[in-house]
Amino acid sequence: MALGEQTYGFFIPTVSLMGVGSAKETGEQVKALGASKALIVTDKGLSAMGVADKIKEQVEAAGVKAVIFDGAEPNPTDINVHDGVKVYQENGCDAIISLGGGSSHDCGKGIGLVIGNGGHIRDFEGVNKSTKSMPAFVAINTTAGTASEMTRFCIITNTDTHVKMAIVDWRCTPNIAINDPLLMVGKPAALTAATGMDALTHAVEAYVSTIATPITDACAIKAIELIAEFLSKAVANGEDLEARDRMAYAEYLAGMAFNNASLGYVHSMAHQLGGFYNLPHGVCNAILLPAVSQYNLIACPKRFADIAKALGENVDGLSVTEAGQKAIDRIRTLSASIGIPTGLKALNVKEEDLAIMAENAKKDACQFTNPRKATLEQVIQIFKDAM
Repeated sequence: MALGEQTYGFFIPTVSLMGVGSAKETGEQVKALGASKALIVTDKGLSAMGVADKIKEQVEAAGVKAVIFDGAEPNPTDINVHDGVKVYQENGCDAIISLGGGSSHDCGKGIGLVIGNGGHIRDFEGVNKSTKSMPAFVAINTTAGTASEMTRFCIITNTDTHVKMAIVDWRCTPNIAINDPLLMVGKPAALTAATGMDALTHAVEAYVSTIATPITDACAIKAIELIAEFLSKAVANGEDLEARDRMAYAEYLAGMAFNNASLGYVHSMAHQLGGFYNLPHGVCNAILLPAVSQYNLIACPKRFADIAKALGENVDGLSVTEAGQKAIDRIRTLSASIGIPTGLKALNVKEEDLAIMAENAKKDACQFTNPRKATLEQVIQIFKDAM
């Protein structure tokens, strides 16, 4: 295919800390950003477990004051964001620390966008709608899935329409991302499985994206290789520190890939399921990934053949289409083996909602880079295939 005139960007945090014990550096990193008082954005689970308090202690030991806001819901809403804005302003904060998985990071990003730019979080739906920077931002990750700790993506649910707003803005990228596998040890098997399949979806969608580059390809393929080797181990034994560490790298690499190559119909459709039913994002992705991949196979069989190899499949002697099919079959097998439901019916998704969700998916920013365009009827059919 001839190259057209197009500029390809690459977005990543200024500093990324990886490895066992890296979260202990949070205080010094926040201090280095010039903060005097930080808002720690987290969820009620991590708050109740005392994890947020430990981070607060580390931050204050470095000479920076901190206050905890634990109002990030599993699918953060515009209400959560503006509740956090109020806490930030009332306490005179000048920095944000997000602690958790994608929900906490996205909620923190939403708070940062409103603090930096004013207005309502709904004003920023779409691509690069902000005009001013967020406050200093450190994202501490506790799951190996969303990669929101290092991306320019922010997904917030509009509580009036029940649609997940996709905010894609380079100013959303945290200054510092921290991935400490110690914070991931002991996470429940179901959460590990769902977040791991989220990371796999990021890598697959980025690899077949219409704006993939050699840089994003390298990140995506390595992420797939790591997930193929270590996801099942992390699900089987949550205390396996090596598996947790490698999955942290896998989700980060997958984040590097999709943060720059974007995504596709899996995410544009999963966002609707999350908005309508408040379902776990990773589980929705895992169920949709084989169905969307089957639809996309005809558009880029060589790419799916590469994915099959990265997943450890032997494709010798097969045509590229047959090899690509092996990738889709392997994804289904992996998903089932770690306990992901086999269809959307298990999540109580209703067929009468498919049409409106498909219509909204067609408007989602993630669908623009899918390798094969789909009509409204085809998107509805993909939903049906995933039921």
